[in-house]
Amino acid sequence: MLRTGKEHLQSLRDGRAVYIGGERVADVTRHPAFRNAAETVAALYDMKADPANREAMSYEEDGGRHSIYFLRARSREDLQRRMVGHRRIADFTHGMFGRSPDHVASFITGMAMKPDALKAPCAHADNLLAYYRTARDNDLYVVYAVVPPQAARNPEFYQRQNIPVPTLRVVREDDAGVVIAGMKMLATGAAFANDIWIGNVIPLAPDQKNEAITCAIPCNAPGLQLWSRQPFAPGAMSEFDSPLTWRYDESDCMLICHDVKVPWERVFVHGDALLSRDIYVKTPSHCFGNHQSNVRYWSKMRLLVGLCSKIAQATGADQVPAVREALGRVSSYEAQIAGMVNGQINAYEADWPGNGYVCFNRRMMYGALEWCTQNYSKFVDELRELCGGGVFQMPANISVLRDPDLARDFQTFWQTPQNDAVTRMKLFKLAWDMVGSEFAGRHLQYEKFYAGASFIVRNHAFRETDWAAFNAIVDGLMAGYDHGGALGKLAAE
Repeated sequence: MLRTGKEHLQSLRDGRAVYIGGERVADVTRHPAFRNAAETVAALYDMKADPANREAMSYEEDGGRHSIYFLRARSREDLQRRMVGHRRIADFTHGMFGRSPDHVASFITGMAMKPDALKAPCAHADNLLAYYRTARDNDLYVVYAVVPPQAARNPEFYQRQNIPVPTLRVVREDDAGVVIAGMKMLATGAAFANDIWIGNVIPLAPDQKNEAITCAIPCNAPGLQLWSRQPFAPGAMSEFDSPLTWRYDESDCMLICHDVKVPWERVFVHGDALLSRDIYVKTPSHCFGNHQSNVRYWSKMRLLVGLCSKIAQATGADQVPAVREALGRVSSYEAQIAGMVNGQINAYEADWPGNGYVCFNRRMMYGALEWCTQNYSKFVDELRELCGGGVFQMPANISVLRDPDLARDFQTFWQTPQNDAVTRMKLFKLAWDMVGSEFAGRHLQYEKFYAGASFIVRNHAFRETDWAAFNAIVDGLMAGYDHGGALGKLAAE
């Protein structure tokens, strides 16, 4: 089933407990902090369901038609289809929705390609496969919270205070399921999702069995609270003045569970600290989910390149040799991520994970992930350099046009040979929303840490590297000569 935007908006009016400070949001589809982003998600669902996008955005399986990101790839062509689907979604939001509906769905789909990695008795492969089909068949928007809160990483502090460690854990269980309590971060997009996947992508200590819970809960589960960071959308005067903030403030929420009941059929791992993390890296799960992140980043890079070009044109600087060199540099950055994304498909892993399925090249994916998280601030600075002081020369907002005298002065003095005043202001407002607004600041931080701290990303790259192959290159080269020949030459000399 391909859900429509109207159907998705209706699914969000479910009594979920979303908080902005002390305010409980009654309806995220109508509240000023969330309604525009909710409409963006709805429009994304409509784009997927549009018959004109049928082949690119969906596939047939088990007698139904499903969103392309639920496709379990069996060939290079399937991987290509997945990438194209991710690209359409990412282009729709210019890469600004990091946790769009195809992100966590890709994690779940990758896991469903190798369910035998979910070893009994602490894991439940049948539950995982059933949930995959439920999410696929109902076109669910699933987000995740898979990292403990920062303070919980120092349990001794809580032991000294004689209070519970706040990280989410199982507090009891019975024949019907488990009860979870505590905090998890960071449920980006949860205000607009149907379900939250709870798990652990950071390794746990072997004795952290109660924290080793992987499950899925609805966003309106009794006892679940979603504490939003400060939303940016209410501060936007208009779409003209803050076009990215207006449409794409996807929200980030801390997840707090007050004795939330999870039925056994929604429990996937319980009581095995190592397995709770291994299910991501010993299946295509982590690779599929982060390939989507690479594709999304590519779309954002395309917007950055376009903005750099348009800003240079608007100031007349595009004919300056140094500026043209800068534009060539940012173009090369976009080409690099394009090559890294396509390389993951062209060098795909045909013999992994087995079961007739294939995977993107994991090592190339992690290489791209490292490149993305380490360089975004540099890319934004390229646009910042090209903007110069132009972003500060614009009127506070477009309301200047309401006053005839002010509007006349604005249209007279802010025009340039390249642009009329309104077009110039529109461009610079968009650029500011990319480099300097609160929304832009969030993305600067997000792109650096969405995949975890840098050492986590590099550890993934280390794990997936065939070190024996690299060592063999050195060994092979050294085997081509020996010390005897060198000694003989020295003696002859």
